[in-house]
Amino acid sequence: MSLSKYEFKSSYNRIDDDIAAEFYLPCMRSSISYDRISGFFGSTVYVIAWDALKEFISNGGRLRIICSPILSIEDQESLKKGEDAKNNSLIAERLDQELKEMLVNENLNLPSRLLACLIANKILSIKIGIVKNDVHPSVNSMLHDKIGIFYDDKDNAVGFRGSFNETFKGLSNDGNIESVDVFQSWDGGKESSRVYDAASLFNRIWDGKEKDSISIYEIPDAFEQSVFEIAKKDDLNKLLEEIQVRISRTEYWKPSQHGKTPLEHQVEALDNWEKKNRRGILKHATGSGKTFTAICGIKNSLLKGETTLVLVPSKELLYHWKKEIEENIPEMKIHFLLCGDGNNSWKNKGLLANWTRSNSNVNKVIIAMIDTAANEIFIKNITGGNHLLIVADEVHRLGSERRQNIFKIFAGARLGLSATPERFGDEEGTKKIFDYFNGLIKPEYTLENAINDGVLTRYFYHPETTFLTSDEQEEWEKISLNIAKLYARKLAEKIVDEKLSFQLDQLLIKRARILKNAENKILLAINILKNNFDKDQKWIIYCDNIKQLKTIRQLAENENIDAYEYYAEMSGDRATTLEYFEKHGGVLVSIKCLDEGVDIPSTTHALIIASSKNPREFIQRRGRVLRKSKGKNFAHIYDVVVLPNCNEYSGNSNNIVFGELSRAIQFGNWAENPGCITELKLIALDYDINYKDYLNGGMEIE
Repeated sequence: MSLSKYEFKSSYNRIDDDIAAEFYLPCMRSSISYDRISGFFGSTVYVIAWDALKEFISNGGRLRIICSPILSIEDQESLKKGEDAKNNSLIAERLDQELKEMLVNENLNLPSRLLACLIANKILSIKIGIVKNDVHPSVNSMLHDKIGIFYDDKDNAVGFRGSFNETFKGLSNDGNIESVDVFQSWDGGKESSRVYDAASLFNRIWDGKEKDSISIYEIPDAFEQSVFEIAKKDDLNKLLEEIQVRISRTEYWKPSQHGKTPLEHQVEALDNWEKKNRRGILKHATGSGKTFTAICGIKNSLLKGETTLVLVPSKELLYHWKKEIEENIPEMKIHFLLCGDGNNSWKNKGLLANWTRSNSNVNKVIIAMIDTAANEIFIKNITGGNHLLIVADEVHRLGSERRQNIFKIFAGARLGLSATPERFGDEEGTKKIFDYFNGLIKPEYTLENAINDGVLTRYFYHPETTFLTSDEQEEWEKISLNIAKLYARKLAEKIVDEKLSFQLDQLLIKRARILKNAENKILLAINILKNNFDKDQKWIIYCDNIKQLKTIRQLAENENIDAYEYYAEMSGDRATTLEYFEKHGGVLVSIKCLDEGVDIPSTTHALIIASSKNPREFIQRRGRVLRKSKGKNFAHIYDVVVLPNCNEYSGNSNNIVFGELSRAIQFGNWAENPGCITELKLIALDYDINYKDYLNGGMEIE
């Protein structure tokens, strides 16, 4: 057991090196002592090299960590003014709060309990370092210096400095370590001096000798008691074994040795999919990594010699899936067959049958647009069997009457993906989807889960109200009266009158367009932009039609706001438009085609001008803007809520309020500004509506 048996590189980076396997884990296995400045208290769970920890403990290893709780500006002021007793009380309160949050986080519960056991068993010693207030407030009382020193039992030491951004979710060996500089004591000269300097700095801070810049506190007794209460419920050795099992399952599903690691909820879902004979539907929030989860399953399937058929709803996703599979499974040579968007080679005689035939010597992935795959000719040319895995992105799309044709394909393994797999107002379509894929896979992963786990960005919701004009209200009332008459006729007739049903559908569409194209929306939208847009931001505006889109864009440009269009029939190149938006920001004025699958994680703001009564639409739109991106701490959603004209209002117009509040209150759930819900409830009260009756309403619209 000696560190000097290794010859570590002078530096490592995430692109070229497996930092964990080549540096971090060997050091932990060969050491008896590890000193570390960690940053936040919560990040201490990531300092421990999980699959080397058991060996470190068996060596008699001890850890010393200096970290800081998350402190507000007010906390800093209190610490500055307070006496030791008051400071200890505040620190204990903040640490206790962080630990409780970690314990309820499904990704951090196990490592947090292990952390408590390490403290209780005197294996881990922690001191709290609070940066003095003469540093810039943005430091936020956090120790930023990322240094660590490993020691073995032969007086050898290895020191390191670098961007150890240990903020990964779930348990993994590689984490999110970006780069690190390494220095070995046995090299002598400057390298030995660098180890000494790092060790000296740590010890001076630990011993409280850097009082001018950092205040050092022992763990408060109150917090230590909380830790002991948690630790006494667990057994350290059993926790270590459980950690090992978690890691082995993570490595089992990981699609690439040097690539991304699946998160806790993804590993659990894949394990449960396997237990269900690899059939089921992932009901995971938009932005929580459904595509990557499926790719983990695809890699596993390819290793079994199976063929994969991926079904996607749009041409953007046709190419997006190919790119994602190539990037996440780089070690495998995979042959792709694309079907749809002019990719018609599948129609060649015998080609599709050969591609879907069992052949364990070739890694084959067919990616087809759903409407292409629903074609009877496509179905007849599939070579079905247990060797075939079907992955259906936005699986709810398969429930429409025409697309149910896909359910004729026989496949052994089946995986459906959707944030909302249930079809609103279509029980029969939902049942056929669930029967084919064998129901949902546990656990469901909700928007609340994703936000609490840091998978999605926290957000503020800003409902902005406007009203129909008198003419629009009059037209609404007139159409509503005709709808009521036709609906009464439909109920009275004993046989299905297709002509009557068509007329009714047309009237419903016509009435919905009054809301979507309300005249006052345009002025309100431009005022929202004028009052809130900043040149460094990236806004997406959702419109109903091209006329509305072009009007919004022109008015935005009149205000010197950089705005550009994005819709299916646009004359320019859509991919180039997205690339420009990603790089330069501004306002992207769009119609629908950003609802599914197109990712612009750096988007900071969304403005909803037009929305349907299909909850899936606004759930997807919210998920789009909540995707994580570097430097993006919060997202903002502005929503134009249209209410009946006050002067022309009648009881029939409650339908307007029902539909608008159903969307708005769901948007308001989990927002950082709960006051927005209060405003919406007051609107419901004004119209004598119990908003709770309409929270789960809506209808499926293709």
